[in-house]
Amino acid sequence: MDVLRFVDPLIGTANGGHVFPGATLPYGMAKAGPDTTARGENAAGFVSDDSFIIGFSHLHDSGNFPLFVHPGCPGDSYLNCTFGTLGRSVTRTKDSAQARPGYFAIGLENTVRAEMTATQHAALYSFSFVPEQTISLPNPRGPSTGKFVEIPTNPLILLDIQDLGKTRSGGGVRVDESGRIVGHGTFRPSFGVGDYQAYVCADFRGAKLRAYGTFDGEHPREEPKQLEVMQHGSAGAWLHFEHPADDRILARVGLSFMSTDQACANAEAEIPDFDFDRVEHAAATTWAEKLNVIEIDDHSGSDELQTVFWSGLYRSLLSPQNYTGENPLWKSSEPYFDSFYCIWDSFRAQHPLLTIIDPEAQAQMVRALLDIYRFEGKLPDCRMSFCKGYTQGGSNADVVIADAFLRNISNGVDWDTAYEAVVSDAEVSPKSFNVEGRGNIESWLDLGYIASDHKDANATGPHSRSVSRTVEYAYNDFCIATLAQGLGHDADYQRFMQRSTNWQNLWNPEQRDLLPIRDRPGQEHEATSYVGFLQPRTMDGVFGYQNTRVCSPLAEPHLCYYDTAQSTYEGSPWLYSFYAPQDMATLARLVGGRAALAERLDYFHESGLAYMGNEQSFLTVFQFHYAARPGRSSYWVRRYIPSQFNTTVAGIPGNDDCAMGAFTAFASMGLFPVAGQDVYLITAPLFREVRLPSVRGPEAPAIIRKVAAPGQGSVEDHDMMYVQSAALNGQPYTKNWITHDLFRDGGVLELTVGREETDWGTADQDLPPSYPYMSHS
Repeated sequence: MDVLRFVDPLIGTANGGHVFPGATLPYGMAKAGPDTTARGENAAGFVSDDSFIIGFSHLHDSGNFPLFVHPGCPGDSYLNCTFGTLGRSVTRTKDSAQARPGYFAIGLENTVRAEMTATQHAALYSFSFVPEQTISLPNPRGPSTGKFVEIPTNPLILLDIQDLGKTRSGGGVRVDESGRIVGHGTFRPSFGVGDYQAYVCADFRGAKLRAYGTFDGEHPREEPKQLEVMQHGSAGAWLHFEHPADDRILARVGLSFMSTDQACANAEAEIPDFDFDRVEHAAATTWAEKLNVIEIDDHSGSDELQTVFWSGLYRSLLSPQNYTGENPLWKSSEPYFDSFYCIWDSFRAQHPLLTIIDPEAQAQMVRALLDIYRFEGKLPDCRMSFCKGYTQGGSNADVVIADAFLRNISNGVDWDTAYEAVVSDAEVSPKSFNVEGRGNIESWLDLGYIASDHKDANATGPHSRSVSRTVEYAYNDFCIATLAQGLGHDADYQRFMQRSTNWQNLWNPEQRDLLPIRDRPGQEHEATSYVGFLQPRTMDGVFGYQNTRVCSPLAEPHLCYYDTAQSTYEGSPWLYSFYAPQDMATLARLVGGRAALAERLDYFHESGLAYMGNEQSFLTVFQFHYAARPGRSSYWVRRYIPSQFNTTVAGIPGNDDCAMGAFTAFASMGLFPVAGQDVYLITAPLFREVRLPSVRGPEAPAIIRKVAAPGQGSVEDHDMMYVQSAALNGQPYTKNWITHDLFRDGGVLELTVGREETDWGTADQDLPPSYPYMSHS
């Protein structure tokens, strides 16, 4: 099946989705795409709205080294073209954006049509022109003057030594008589600290060069041909061409983090012939090979769910990016991946998905994480452009490593170093827990929780997120315990398992859920029936207070960031009170039993407290399994897909982070991973049959199949969402979860579905495992 026809890279390019829709390869370094003026929305460069196009850049995390193309200059003089970012910006032709794996195209109102494709370290552009057009005259102080003039189509192309965030602090550019432009710059990362150097090499084909030079702000010159000191943010080199004979100019852009020589060598090795069709075809073939490891049998007649599924799968392979051979910080024989952006987002679904569909890449990512530890002393929680990114919660690389161990993702992984690294996270204070490791370790070890008033004397970082970091540290320690057990560190296993229960120390059994009341003078809040939530706690054991709804969609949703002194991060106490995946049995007891847990989960989703635009909410869709109500998990999957995960440009509910697609992929296949455990929770798939790879190869696939219960209708009917019974390899199967053995050995999981919820998967012995190590008061 041609799965690429179901991939729409434009899904999620509006409404804060921050999806990169441009041309790239799986885990590709080169990411060629347009950048826009849509401030606050354009973290990935392009936004599907009516904002202006300011250039086409090739490294997205940050939008470095944009090309911009004028079809000609008024008076046929390069002096009359605009060069600065705002002045050169241009409107796009309505509905002209086209995107598919390895290809992006868009039309501009200045008559230029831009197409782009990519290899691993280089991009190839095709800029086409309509001869002798009347166009809107550029305005140095803003997009278009509204005055129309006729200009000759002798194109001018500039390359700006800048990034989208305008962070360049140094750099240089040189242009020569062949039309080659080389440049470099020092930039700040998009979500971290420090700086990095990037290098570019651009060559052009298709038209005779008339004049060339450099620019600094709105000041183009033919001399000098080289700049090493730049006074303005926008500065670079330009080329003024004669009109191309076939109305097209090709631009090849090589990239490197090592040197301009390596940038040129990358381009010459990967695109020696400037053959756009060949490069695009090769990119599409690479994408098809990656995606075709999964087969879908769907007879519903609707393409929407297939498009949601395959597009989500595609986005899950955009990052982390493979920078092997491009690491300027240290020499190593290990793979190097970057743009872990961020593991707090990706550990929950994306990395478990890669474990199934691309285990070799996942092994290389784990090895890269360990190499970062070797050379920088800590595992990252977030990393981009060779810089340390901000830590959002726990030390969640620990979960990725334990998850890989449990699923036997071991090719080349040094497990002794892995264990050393995760123990360092747990017990050795970093210099700054802003960007790595854990903060407040003394409080964690002495009190069994992060006290809200504890001041870390060993590491710098914001004194915030005491609740969300406590529950994440507890689960991180559970994952370390699992790894310790597997590697034979029995005493460590006991120690870390005990710490994994620390989340209970912040459970305030008296805390009520309070609703704000705005129409009753003198009465600010009204209590609901829900009692018992996680709350901040001081060093002397006294509970503090954060409204249980704050930082949910219903109450100040943007209040809880890592430096805003709240006790939770990007979520409410309601949300974080569900986060005990290592011991959901104890959580059920604390809230009044399994039925009460299921009722709480239903209320969380029905009331609007849940925000599916952040990855912490993913698991709550499926935690009904622990409450002996797996049917409710299936129900809520269908409430969110396709209402919030759909085929529109606003078709994901929040920032994609290359992780939203993994949620839709798993949910569509009828499974969801409990990352860090050998557990997949079973729901009714959205498709009739899914075939996935197993370790044993194509002759032994893992098959998930649904069939209709007799007399209940077609298996494709929307209401056929409840598992009635299951069989694994032909034998009755009553557990509502499975292990990774399905993907290790292959096999068939057949799910009989119907219109009504049944008692399948609800017996005590059929619930997912919990690990209650000890009770807490």
